Amino acid sequence: MVFDEGITQAVADFNKTVAHLKLEFSRVQVGRANSSLVEGLNIEVYGSMQPLKAVATVSVPDPKTIQIQAWDRDNLVAIEKAITNSSLGLSPNNDGVVIRINIPPLTEERRTTLKKVVSKLAEEAHIGIRNARQVAHKLFKQLKDDSEMTEDDIRDAEKQLQSKVDDANKQVDDLRLSKEKDVMTV
Repeated sequence: MVFDEGITQAVADFNKTVAHLKLEFSRVQVGRANSSLVEGLNIEVYGSMQPLKAVATVSVPDPKTIQIQAWDRDNLVAIEKAITNSSLGLSPNNDGVVIRINIPPLTEERRTTLKKVVSKLAEEAHIGIRNARQVAHKLFKQLKDDSEMTEDDIRDAEKQLQSKVDDANKQVDDLRLSKEKDVMTV
């Protein structure tokens, strides 16, 4: 049918929203070392901004340490500066060969704050899903106005679309609950 394009596009947008949420959740610190905490930092090297993973190898030798080994040792100072200036609240230790970042244990207050951040990210994902649904609804309305869809077709399309919206929202809620549990676990 004609409305399948709208539903297909909406589902693709839902999937992008969920994938983005997973990426954002991977960057939320939970008291364990995770390379994704720092991989996306932009480092000023060679006269331009580069993501950290483009100028260094990031590894996690143990659950409380992130180790960064720059491919060019001259970049260690720039990497250290970028980590210090970031909003991560991490303190890098530069020994001239590698940079080590010790991940401090989370306090109860910090866990509560991170739980709020997780909820906010999930709500932003719900908003993204609603926006994609709204775009599909506009397409359906346009198709009806152009006499390409009947009232029955619109009702069927909206029913199918709502089913997909419910699935995407459930996925977001499941991810949120899992991440909140992860954050609150000591």
